[in-house]
Amino acid sequence: QVQLVESGGGLVQPGGSLRLSCVVRGSTFEIKTMAWYRQGAGKQRELVANITSDYKSAYADYVTGRFTISRDNRKNTVYLQLDSLKPEDTAVYYCNAQIPLYSGTYYYPEYDYWGQGTQVTVSS
Repeated sequence: QVQLVESGGGLVQPGGSLRLSCVVRGSTFEIKTMAWYRQGAGKQRELVANITSDYKSAYADYVTGRFTISRDNRKNTVYLQLDSLKPEDTAVYYCNAQIPLYSGTYYYPEYDYWGQGTQVTVSS
């Protein structure tokens, strides 16, 4: 059974930094695109950044230049480096991984798996 386990959230002052990690356990197939999403209080979940299996990355406009996504395919792990944090970055951050899934007679080439979320709070 595939599990995504996140770590690295916490409380940080404005301008500070955090590094989030997410390890994928139990996958026997190649992990395709990996991503980080976030959901602030009373808001919809939104894409922060994603990275393909060949290391091509993309970012939401509001984090470009402040956040960096990376991955280690040998460790089945994706990272998100958060720098120059602002109070509006406060949210629960979720890891996402797209992995092939065979379920009965169905095949999902990019099935979405999610982590449990890690809280990031930016406050003085």
